[in-house]
Amino acid sequence: MKNGNLIRRCRCTDPKTNKEYGASCPKLKSSRRHGTWTAVQELEPNQNGDRRRFRRGGFETSTKAQEELDKVRALMAIPEEDDAWGKTQISDLLENCVKDKDPVPDYDETRRRFKTGQSLNSKVTVAEWLDTWLAGRKRLRRGGATRYECDIRVHLKPHLGHLRLDKLRVHHIDSMFDAINERNIEIQEQNAQRRVVRDDLKATPNKGAENRARRHWLRAQLDAMPPFRRITGLNTQPHIRDTLRAALNVAIAQQVMPTFNPAAHVELLPGTKPKALVWSDERIARWKETGEKPSPVMVWTPEQTATFLDFVEQDRLYVLWRLIAFRGTRRGEGCGVRWEDHSAKARSLAIATQLVQDGWEVHEGAPKTDSGIRLIALDAETNQDLLSHKARQQREREAWGEGWQDTGRIFTQEDGSLLHPGKVSDLFERLVEAASLPPIRLHDLRHVAATLMLAAGVDIKVVSETLGHSDTRITRDIYQSVLDDLARDAAEKVVQLVPHARTPLAAVKDGEPTPSPRRPRMTPPRKSDEAKEERSA
Repeated sequence: MKNGNLIRRCRCTDPKTNKEYGASCPKLKSSRRHGTWTAVQELEPNQNGDRRRFRRGGFETSTKAQEELDKVRALMAIPEEDDAWGKTQISDLLENCVKDKDPVPDYDETRRRFKTGQSLNSKVTVAEWLDTWLAGRKRLRRGGATRYECDIRVHLKPHLGHLRLDKLRVHHIDSMFDAINERNIEIQEQNAQRRVVRDDLKATPNKGAENRARRHWLRAQLDAMPPFRRITGLNTQPHIRDTLRAALNVAIAQQVMPTFNPAAHVELLPGTKPKALVWSDERIARWKETGEKPSPVMVWTPEQTATFLDFVEQDRLYVLWRLIAFRGTRRGEGCGVRWEDHSAKARSLAIATQLVQDGWEVHEGAPKTDSGIRLIALDAETNQDLLSHKARQQREREAWGEGWQDTGRIFTQEDGSLLHPGKVSDLFERLVEAASLPPIRLHDLRHVAATLMLAAGVDIKVVSETLGHSDTRITRDIYQSVLDDLARDAAEKVVQLVPHARTPLAAVKDGEPTPSPRRPRMTPPRKSDEAKEERSA
C-alpha cells in the first residue's frame, strides 16, 4: 500500500494570470494558518486498470487531515497483502464514499462485514432489497409472485422501504402492523358511513321535487366519500410478515445483512380461520331472518346437494358441478382438466393442470401445490356422464365448424374456448339462487364433497388425498366443525344400539315423570336355596 499525502493549499489567485496559486501560494509559507489541508491516498486501480485516489479536503489543521488519512489507510489494511479482490472491494467502498460525500465508514463494522463476506455497501434500503429479491424469484408460480408483489407494493415498501436494510429492527415491523390496524379502523368507519348514505339513497323515492333534491344531495355525498375498501385482516397479516421474513432470509444467506432476522420475532394478533358449517334448519331460519351467513364457509347437506344437482341436470356444465360436488376438485382444476387426463376404462381423472385467474386474465398453470397433482377415482355414473358430455361436445364442434377452438379441455364454452373461472363462479351463484337453496360459494361445493366423504365413513387420509391436501392435519383443521357434527351423530347412533326403559322426555308431564315399567330385580340366591341345591346334587 502506497503512503498517503497531506497537502495544504488555498484559493488565492495570481493577479497577473487570474489563476489559483494552489500549493505555491506565498502566504502558505509565511502563515501556518493560511489555507486548508487535504488528505490524499492512492487506491487500488479499478477493474479497467484506471488509476483512482481518495481525496478529501477542507481540514483546518494537519492533525484533522492526518486523522482522516489514518482512517482510510486502516480500512485499506483490512485485506491481506495477496487479496487483490479484497483490496478492490475496499477501494470501491472508499471511491463511493468520496462521490457521495459520505463520512469514512466505521472500521469495526467494515472489518466485520469483510470478514463475514457481507456486502460492504451498508446503504442498501429495504425497498431496494425487496425489488432485488422478488426479481430473483424465477421459480414462483404466477399466483405466488402476484401475492408477493402485492405485499411489497401495498405494505412493505410504504412502511419500511426507506429504512436501511442492516438497520431494520423488530420495532419497525411492529410499527408497520400497528399502522395497518389503525388504517383498518379508519376504513371500517368510512365504509360504514358510506353504507348509511347508500342505504338512505336507496330508500329515498325518486318522486317529488323534495325527494329528487335529497337524492341529488346524497349522490354528491357518495361522490365525496372514499369508495368501499377491504381491510388488511388478521388472517392476511401473517402472509405479509412471511413475505418479509423470506426476503430477509435470502439477504442473510447472501450476507447482505447481519444474521438476525427481525421479521421472525414479530408477534401478531391472532386471527381466526373460518370453519365450515352445515346448513341446518336452524341456520337457514336465522339466515332468512337476518340475511347473514353463519360462517363464510357453508356446506350443504346431502339432501340440499341432491336438490341442486337435480335442478342443474340439463345445464351444459352439469358434469362439472357433479365433479366438484362429489370429488372436490378446485375451480381452476375443473376448468382446466383435459380429455387426455380422463381414462374411461380405469374410471379415473388426472389433475395435472389448472386455469388460474390473475386479475381478470386467465392463464394455464400447475395445480396449487405439488400434492394437488393427483389421480382421482370416478364412480360409474360420473364416468358415464363424462362420455355423454364428450358426445355432446362433439355435436357442438360440428355445429361450429371452422369457428370451433380446439383447446382439448373437457369443459369449455360452446365454441370450444376456455372457461373463465370467474364467470363459472358467477353462473354457479345464479343457479343456487334459482334453485332456492341457501347460499354457498363455488369453492364451498368442494367442501360439500369433503363432507359427503366424511359422512360416508371414508378414511380421512383418502379424503385428504382426493382433495389434494398435503397433510391430513389440513383436512382436519378445515373440517373440524363438520367432524364434530359427525361425532355427535355417531354418539346418538351408539346410544340407540343399547335398549333401555328410561322414561322418554316426551312422557314427562307437569314436571313429574310417569311411572316406568317395573323391571325384574336381580337378587342373590338365599342360603337355604343353596343348601337344597347341594343336597339334590
